[in-house]
Parts: sequence; structure tokens; C-alpha cells
Amino acid sequence: MSSDDQIELQIKERVPFAEGTAFGEVGPYERLKGRVRFAVNPDAPELSGIVDLDKAPCNAQGQVEFSTDFCLLLPENLERGNRRLCFDYGNRANKRMLQFFNDAPASNEPLTAADAGNGFLFRRGYTIAWAAWQGDVLPGDGRMLLDLPVARNGDQPLTGLVRTEFIANQSGVNTLPLSGKVSTRSHPTVSLDPRTASLTRRQYADNPRQPIPPDAWAFARQEGGFGYDAQGQETSLIPSDVHLHLFNGFEQGWIYELVYTGRDPLVLGLGHVVVRNFVSFLRHADADSSGTPNPLARAGSLEKTYAWGRSQTGRCIRDFLHQGFNADAQRRRVFDGVLPHVSGGGLMWMNHRFANVVVPAGQQHEDHENIADRFPFAYAESTDHLTGCTDAILTRPDTDPKVLHTQTSTEYWQRRGSLVHTTTQGEDLEPPENVRVYCWSSSQHFAEPNLQQPTRGICLYDSNVVQTSMLFRAMLDALDRWASTGTLPPRSRYPLRDEGTLVSYEEWRERFPKIPGAMVPSGPNQLPLLNFGPDASKGILSKEPPAIMDAAGYSIGIPVPDADGNDLGGVAAPMVQAPLATYTGWNLRGRHAGHGATFEFTGSTIPFPETPEEREATRDPRTSILERYGSKEGYIAAIRTAAEKLVSEGLMLEEDVERAVALAADWCRPRHGVRLL
Repeated sequence: MSSDDQIELQIKERVPFAEGTAFGEVGPYERLKGRVRFAVNPDAPELSGIVDLDKAPCNAQGQVEFSTDFCLLLPENLERGNRRLCFDYGNRANKRMLQFFNDAPASNEPLTAADAGNGFLFRRGYTIAWAAWQGDVLPGDGRMLLDLPVARNGDQPLTGLVRTEFIANQSGVNTLPLSGKVSTRSHPTVSLDPRTASLTRRQYADNPRQPIPPDAWAFARQEGGFGYDAQGQETSLIPSDVHLHLFNGFEQGWIYELVYTGRDPLVLGLGHVVVRNFVSFLRHADADSSGTPNPLARAGSLEKTYAWGRSQTGRCIRDFLHQGFNADAQRRRVFDGVLPHVSGGGLMWMNHRFANVVVPAGQQHEDHENIADRFPFAYAESTDHLTGCTDAILTRPDTDPKVLHTQTSTEYWQRRGSLVHTTTQGEDLEPPENVRVYCWSSSQHFAEPNLQQPTRGICLYDSNVVQTSMLFRAMLDALDRWASTGTLPPRSRYPLRDEGTLVSYEEWRERFPKIPGAMVPSGPNQLPLLNFGPDASKGILSKEPPAIMDAAGYSIGIPVPDADGNDLGGVAAPMVQAPLATYTGWNLRGRHAGHGATFEFTGSTIPFPETPEEREATRDPRTSILERYGSKEGYIAAIRTAAEKLVSEGLMLEEDVERAVALAADWCRPRHGVRLL
């Protein structure tokens, strides 16, 4: 923080965590919760890039105020901790780190012994910190909240173009919030007259937009309840400046797009300031602006601080670095190391006027033409061949952290993941010395550690069942050694053009096995060059939808498959080294739901034939399970060998070997549904 900044902690709760469980030599933990109030100087040079900060209201001291929820899990005896803080960026205001590092149940109120999972982070002695950084999240389900100022044009509301896509994945939907997401604040329309806006629909992303006439929809919401006069259930249509109502309902799986004039944008870029100032305070300050002691100052300043985020928050970490927020106002490094997971090649749609932070960056069928996926994509310096611009995610050697970037197969298909380690024309690009990149082969974007059995939903195939949480734990240990002692982590492991493991879709299609009855994607999600208007670089999007300047756009590569259809060229978890199925990073929408289009962030599990007889009867080119392993004991032995190999490579911890073996028992049922005895 600068001398002009203020920070005040309001600790509202301090209670034992995990029912007093002692985590090895570290001992028991406690949970702190409360609010943090910030006040910053809008004229501070390091904040000059915050869009619309100059349009935010100021207090009597000329400062802009905002406040956020925070939560800490810390050892009761800090001297027994490791003097290291892990900041969990969460995901859409949800706490996620315990779920993925400790194999704990998902919870926004972690408090019980069950919420500690296997205890990994606590046995290591980490302090875990959360603070809400996303300002457009609405209350509900225990989400963490950030209150931000509304930007204004003097005494008048600030207005501008807003564009939202809507996809109903079930039938019977006729009303949706203008944000497209029930958990997200909508930008109110300035007019309730549908003739002032444009609503279109199309079945697939590359189809022409079909206009929907103004008399077919309204800015309104439908309410229902029990009526009088024996009429039973009744509904009413209520005018609303934050809802869209389609009289005949949304066609399942179709893409609807609304462009309208909205008002009252939040100064969303202050989310980066929340993280910077909060973590810097915890690391360096003795007390806040009002004299309240820093709860982490009892054992002296933190020695190291790390950040982890997945998907949206992985992108947020990359955006935080690119925009220079890893230096606090005193030019001190904020995070020593970061672990962005499944971000793909994206940044954030956040430090923009009328941004919708919760919306995922563009996918093949969902959320198209999103400014989040914009150059630079790679950590190393490169030149955009379409614009001539030269840039990198990391450009500040004095404060740049060490980076362990991890991604799954899904990011190559849906999130332009190859651009993290290639030029914009698809040539291999070596990451900087302080960066490692790992592809977790044949795994999916969201890999629930505690998955019992796969789901299918509207997709053609069961979801990907590969467990990867053991890789998170090894990554954090490797990052800590690197930042603390200079011990180099394992070499980067990702598909390469020069090695033939990163290929075009045509090459992939030729190599992927001809599995009987299996439909495959039409290709990975492409990225054209888009024009959002002359002030897009300043965070003002005046052309919606954007103009497509170069349809071919950037070169996207995908991992080459082996004979089973599983990815080569990355880090293979035990289940992938000893497979029972073809595991993909893609899944396809079923009939009447965008049939054949790639679905969001879900992968697939396509089981192997179980016996030679089944393989011959179905003409499946993949070797059967019995031919591979002979028995369930043979399968368990193969899993153990795979796990021990990963341990020897520094990509898995010794403690996780037996966990992997236990999961493999009895053919890893019910994840795989194997019927063999």
C-alpha cells in the first residue's frame, strides 16, 4: 500500500477449525472471518490503469472506498507454521483450494474436520487466505462479496453498449437475468422498450444471427404463485430493467445474443487492488490504519506468499501479473510464486467498462467473441503476427514471480491452451526461466477429486474420470522449494510441434482411433482477430458484437493421441498411464441441445472393451482390459508402477502412491463401471 492508502480489518469471527484437530507438528488451526475496508488515492500513478477509477465517488479525503469479505485459516501457534501464505483466488467467489489440494468436499464455510480433507495444506503449515476480488457477484450460497463503487458521468449515469449471450440447457426457460447468470449482477437497461435493443438467435456459433422481433420479448421477469378464485397457479409479467423475458421461451441449446444500452458500471478493476493491498498488508504490516493488529504479525512477517487459481481465477492471476499488480505501492513483490490452473491462453474481462467477470472466456459453443482471450497469450515475449504488437505476460523481472502453469487437455480444445507455449502462428516458444508449463494429459478442466461416478447430462459421453489432485500437491511442494531454496522444479512437460506431439486438427483426426459409434469434435475452438472499437485497449468496448478482422486468426494446436486416443506429450496421471478407457478433454452436446458442438469444459470417458470377445464383436481397435492387465491385481500393479514413476520424476508425492492404489481397487469402480470380476 502507499502512504495514501488505508486498510481496516473488521474481525467478526475467530473460532477453532476442524474441531481442534492437531495437524502433525503444526498443531490445531483457527478460522478468522470478517470484512476489509480499503481507501485508495485515485490519482496514484500505479492505479492509473484502473478503468473508470476517475469516475468513482470519493470520500471527504478524496479517496475511493470499497470493502470485501475475507477469511483466514491459520495455525493457532503461528511459530509452528511454515511462515507461508497460500492465497486462494477461489472461483466466482467460491472457496476451492481445500477441495483440490486436500481432497476435501467443496464448501464455502470450511470449519469441520471433514472440511480439512486429508490435511495436506495444514500438515505443511500453510496459512490459507481468501478475499473477494470479483465485484459483480450477488449474495447467495456462501459466496464471498466485494462492494465496489459505481462509475458515473458527473451527476448523470454512465451508459454504454452491453452484450450478453444466453444458452438454455434445459427446456421450459423463458426468463433470464441480463447478465446471463443468476449469481451475477446485471447492468440495468436504460430503456424498457425492446425496440432500443437487438435480440438474435442462432443454432450454432458460425450460423447467421436471426433477429427476434421486439414484440416477441420484453425487459421483464415472470413471477408465479397461488392465485385466488380457484384459479390455482398464476403467473404475472413484471417490467424489469435487469431481466429478459422471451414469450415463447428459449429453444434449448440455441445461442441467443442481446445487445442493449446499459448503465451504472462498477469499477471492477479494483479487484486487482484488493488482492495486492490485502496480501501486502498481511505480509508486511504490523497493524491496519486504525491500529488493529495484523493477525499474521505475531510470528513476524511472512517469508513467502503464493497464489493459486483455477479456470476464471487462473486467468485472473495472469491478468494480475500482466497489468503489473504483483508490485505493491512500495515496489515490493506481492506473490513469490503462482499456480494458475486451467486458464488456457486467456486473461480477464474485468478491467473494462460494463464487464461481466463471471462469464467464461469464449468456447466453441458458448460465450463467443470475448475480449478475455487477447494477446499476449504466452509468458515469454512474442510478436502478434496479426497486429505487429510485441508483448508477454511477464515483463517486470524485479517483481515477476515464479510460475507453475498447469492445464488439461480441455484447454487445448476449448481455451486456446497451445498459445501459452507457442507463437501466434503455432511455433514452439520456450517459456522464461522462471516459468514451468505442464499439460495434464487426457484430463478435463474440472476434475472433482472426490468423484464417485461420472455424469453425462446433455452430453453424448460420460464425463472424464481421471483423478489429478495428487499433481496439485506435488506442484505446490515444487513451487515452495523453488521460491525458498532455488531448487529447480521438474522440467516443463507439454506437447511440442518439434516433437510431433502438438498437431493440427487434421493430424489429430487421422491419428484418433476409429471407435465404433463414437462422434468426435469438428475441431478445437478457434480464435479470430476481433475489433471491439478504437478504445478497447483503454477498457471501453464500443463495438458489440465486435468486428471480425481476421477469421483465420491465431494458430491453435492440440495434443496428438496415442493408439488408444489418449494424449501424448504431457504429464500422465496414474489413470492415464494405466488406462481403462479413452479419456478426452472434450465432450459433445447431445440431440436438441446443440448436437455435435463441444460442450463447455467437460471431457469424456469412452470405455475400452472389457474382453477380447467384446473387442472382436464390436470391431473396436483398442486392446481390451483383460488383454492389457489380465486381472484386477494386474491393473493395481500397473497403477502402482505409474504412481511410483511420477514420484521419481518429482511430479507426485510418496504419500499419494497408496491413495492412487486404493482408488484402483476393484477396477476403480464405480468411476469406470467395469463389470469384470
